[in-house]
Amino acid sequence: MSIVTVQLGQCGNQIGFEVFDTLFSDSHSSQGLCSKKENEAYQASCKERFFREEENGVPIARAVLVDMEPKVINQTLSKAARSGQWKYGEHACFCQKQGSGNNWAYGYSVHGPRNEESIMNLIQKEVEKCDSLSGFFIIMSIAGGTGSGLGAFITQNLQDQYSNSLRMNQIIWPYGTGEVIVQNYNSILTLSHLYRSSDALLVHENDAVHKICAKLMNIKQISFSDINQVLAHQLGSVFQPTYSEEGSFHYRRNPLGDLMENLVPHPEFKMLGIRNIPQMSENSLAYSTFTWAGLLKHLRQMLISNAKMEEGIDWQVRPPISGLPALGKMSLKKELRFNTSIANLVILRGKEVQSADLGKQKLRAYIHQYTKFGIEEEDFLDSFTLLEQVVSSYSNI
Repeated sequence: MSIVTVQLGQCGNQIGFEVFDTLFSDSHSSQGLCSKKENEAYQASCKERFFREEENGVPIARAVLVDMEPKVINQTLSKAARSGQWKYGEHACFCQKQGSGNNWAYGYSVHGPRNEESIMNLIQKEVEKCDSLSGFFIIMSIAGGTGSGLGAFITQNLQDQYSNSLRMNQIIWPYGTGEVIVQNYNSILTLSHLYRSSDALLVHENDAVHKICAKLMNIKQISFSDINQVLAHQLGSVFQPTYSEEGSFHYRRNPLGDLMENLVPHPEFKMLGIRNIPQMSENSLAYSTFTWAGLLKHLRQMLISNAKMEEGIDWQVRPPISGLPALGKMSLKKELRFNTSIANLVILRGKEVQSADLGKQKLRAYIHQYTKFGIEEEDFLDSFTLLEQVVSSYSNI
């Protein structure tokens, strides 16, 4: 099944290019991890998701580019064309001569209604070129005017016109020091509207990604291109084809559907984040060795301590002890440091993934709601055992 990507504003278009470039490069790189047949199947699955029929031998990204100023779109189209490996569709972009001036209301209330028909027609044309549509991946910032205001408007239109298709928005959280004086207003308006019209919000924080570039990638003069490449690497690790945990030899068919099924168990809880390990420069890889046990241990601690990267993990954070309610100010404070997740999905890529033990990654979703009132895990096990016996007795009648 295919994903149609909608790149909105300067941020969305710059990240979108890096995402497609990463996806294409990964699917065509030979790393000796699998047989020729398996590699061909991987390439075919990736192409079905993100690229469509070739034009003069060059695959075309399943994407629509939207901005209210032409500069960034022209740069993005040129970069893709210069790569010679893939490109955007000739008529898959929409731009105007005037931006939104970092005004969310102008993007949402003026640019949106004024250009709605033209933009939605471009999206419809791209949808019609999919044999089977998984849904939409919308890349945008939440702090500016066009990406956030127009992005919220377009997402709402996608909900109205494609109610049976999934919508995931990848949103960029602004720097805490401030990029735009009204970024707080824009962010609040964007989030409130997206929460009504999107199925999932995948959040990346500029501060956190900037720190990864500085601490883990060892980049001295960090540019937006560096940040976007880190984002693309993380997104590629999630969206590239994967097998199911059950050991199927067929790649998951519905990329967005599989993610939603595992990560959005309730419509009130749709904020998603990525923890990626290892994250390092290409130069450092040659001098590094990893084991699945070590990687998974660090990944688990990143999750429960709410660490965005491997460096600086707080190893003192531990899950609350089952059945023991927090007593006193110190105990309560310590328990609040534990990052509670509603749902988690672990994706492994590399050699000998079958040997990885995922037992400790299963953090007992919702169990904490019971253990804080005295119900132990053993109570669940006893209940399961009893009811299995009851089912067996009825089955034997």
